[in-house]
Amino acid sequence: MSLTPTRAIAQAAVALRGDDLPDVVLSAAKLHFLDAIGVGLAASTVPQNADWATALASVGGAGTATVVGQATGAPPAMAALLNGSRIHALEFDDTHIASVVHGSAVAAPAALAAAQGAGAEGATLLKGYVLAWEVMIRLGLSAPGAMQARGFQVTAVAGAVGAALAASLITGLDEGRTVSALGIAGSQASGLMEFLAEGASVKALHPGWAAHTGLIAAALAQGGMTGPASILEGRFGVMAGFAGLPDATEALNAQMSSLGATWHLPDAAFKAYPCCHYIHPFLEALETLIAQGLTAANLAQAIAHVPPPEAPLICEPWARRQAPASGYDAKWALAYCLAARLANGPLTVADFAQDPDAQAVALAQQFAWVPMVDHGFPARFAARLDVVTKDGQTLTAEVRNVRGAPDRPIGAAEVQAKFRANAARTLSAKAVAEAEAAILSLEVPGSLTDLRRALTS
Repeated sequence: MSLTPTRAIAQAAVALRGDDLPDVVLSAAKLHFLDAIGVGLAASTVPQNADWATALASVGGAGTATVVGQATGAPPAMAALLNGSRIHALEFDDTHIASVVHGSAVAAPAALAAAQGAGAEGATLLKGYVLAWEVMIRLGLSAPGAMQARGFQVTAVAGAVGAALAASLITGLDEGRTVSALGIAGSQASGLMEFLAEGASVKALHPGWAAHTGLIAAALAQGGMTGPASILEGRFGVMAGFAGLPDATEALNAQMSSLGATWHLPDAAFKAYPCCHYIHPFLEALETLIAQGLTAANLAQAIAHVPPPEAPLICEPWARRQAPASGYDAKWALAYCLAARLANGPLTVADFAQDPDAQAVALAQQFAWVPMVDHGFPARFAARLDVVTKDGQTLTAEVRNVRGAPDRPIGAAEVQAKFRANAARTLSAKAVAEAEAAILSLEVPGSLTDLRRALTS
């Protein structure tokens, strides 16, 4: 029997079930899981997310798996759907830059729900969480930017496979049934980028649906349904269908051969602002210009140099990126985000939980964009701003790679502070402290019980 990329993934899962994670990976995993839970808690307090979350909860019914931001639980697969959608709804969740994967929005809800459904401990949850991340990253790196270019969100597509792997590991499936779970999940993968046409909020559903798909796939595989071992590289497989690569075996094997030996999760970037990650380096560049004296009152014209592959998300159509249709739509509006920062101060969750600010929309009319030549996307997220002031000054600021990237990491203390601020929007101070302590010691027996208690108190 040939070792397909899918079988290599399944073997890595079975092997990891009995091995400990390296300390650097374990530490990174707990911080990223902490960040994801905090973002999900914050999202549960935003009014725009309330009605669709209620609708999902009514479809799923009651259950024992934790749903962030509410005292009542849900069945595991529905909890994964709700939690993943909430974690991604604010565009405040982490990203592995080179693969453009929002890993935690899939891996955290899938691993948490699977562990609670199986009665597993936190140490097993963390292994499933990490392996889901690693596979999602590797699928993205196998064809950098290819899925996005064809209109698919790599997080959603790769996430279905990663979530199935996490659920398979956590529930103890053997190699054969894990292969089937991956094949089933890949057959159900989805995630179109057409939300951009109207600023529709359905993008929040993408990682939640992927997490849900993974749990269902593992359950079906456990029950005897089979899935193709060639789901990734086959003629009608994931890479052919979503990335346009009819023969991706070599690229996939190159990535999957290091699974369990080389770890990418520690390189994933935390987000400092609740908006599209491509906009972050431009906000950094703007901060530099503000420090040099730029104000909303003295701005005459600003030109953003944008990597062309990013333009469909944050620049097109430019008129709507200057005047977004809603607060949610504003998360992908480069001109508006820059104008809002310049007019009103640092961007927060609250800025996107309301209609676009009229003053920022007016100021955004003074922004334009041009293609950046030496951008390095997707290996790095770069930005440049050229500004002319009303008193005749010319100012320029450039960011080679976004803060949070491996060469510019955000420290643990800042991540923990972000969690506390996000969690405090819905939990008591005592519950915030208890949840943080439980997540940062997830490998300790009993910590998952402590986390459930803190999140539902």
